[in-house]
This record gives sequence, C-alpha cells and structure tokens, in this order.
Amino acid sequence: MDDMVTNQNFRNRGSNVITAEHAIIESISRDRQESYVTISYGVMGDFNRVNMQTVTLIVGRDTVIRDQFGQPMSLRDLREGMTVNAEFSAVMTRSIPPQSRAFAITVIEDCQFSFTEGRVMEVEPQLGFLYTGDPLDIYSQMRFVITDATTITDRRGRRIRLRDLRPGDFVRIEHAMFQTASIPPQTTAFAVQVL
Repeated sequence: MDDMVTNQNFRNRGSNVITAEHAIIESISRDRQESYVTISYGVMGDFNRVNMQTVTLIVGRDTVIRDQFGQPMSLRDLREGMTVNAEFSAVMTRSIPPQSRAFAITVIEDCQFSFTEGRVMEVEPQLGFLYTGDPLDIYSQMRFVITDATTITDRRGRRIRLRDLRPGDFVRIEHAMFQTASIPPQTTAFAVQVL
C-alpha cells in the first residue's frame, strides 16, 4: 500500500521531474544524514549532438530503487559503472555538479556500449582522463573519463593502473554510446585493454 502511495505521488509530480535514461553511475557516497549517487547521462542538443550532463542525486527514504523487472533494491546494491534510468527533481542546487532529490532509480541490465580501438595520445591520471587519436588531427581525438569502476588491463589481462598506460600504446576501449559535443568529444570508459 505504501508503495502505491509513493508511486502515485511520483506520477503527480508532472513537469517537475527530469528523466535520465541510460545514465552511468559515476560515484556513490554517504554522510551521516544523506546518501548521494552521481550519474552522467546524454542529452540531445543542437545539431543532433549528445551533450553529457552530470548530476548528484540525493537518495532518501522516499527514493524508489528497483531492478529492470521492478523488484526492490537497496542503495547498497548500487555500484559505480552501473547503467540506470533515474527520475529526479527539476529543482537543483547551483553546485558543480548540481544536486537534486532522487524520486526513482531503476538499474538496467542490458547496458549499451561501444568499442573504440586506437593509440593512446595522452594520459592524465590526476584528472582521470585518457585521450586517443592523432595529436595533429583534433577531429580524430577522443577523451575518455576513467572512473573507479573502469577496469584497465595489460596484454595478458592483468589489472594495471591508468598511470601505467603510455602514449603510443594501442588500446581497445569499451565505452558508453553517448558523448559530449565538445572537441574532442568525451565519454565514459567501462574497460580499457592494451592490445
């Protein structure tokens, strides 16, 4: 009965709700009073370009967390790198990233991803960025966001760190389908393997 009331209240929020589909959980944190789930997701922009948005969801007792079959889950079941659909308030803080109250988070099992193979152009371990492409051709370049959930392996499949990658290494990167409209475009990397 309580779930029905919560879901009914959720439906009545109307235009005050933002829905992010196929968002990636970037980080999960907790303090004494609140829990936070930071997600990144693509938003269609001008010229049919997908722009990357990031928001920190404030997860409270009223937040509905479920799997793709509608079965209840808890915050402890969420992991960085998971693909989710999220519904949250259009009212946000002015912080970077903005914060918003989460109404519902649905974990998606069939995450969509793509593969890119190329040469490492630059590595920024402090910022968590990996660049691929030709240093002389900015339009061939791509910036990948490396999160704590990103797995990086060498040629033999052993785990390595981002700082172990070197310019010139040939890599295969499993990444999100969406990317920013920036030059170079940016997307989230799920796995990096040295070939």
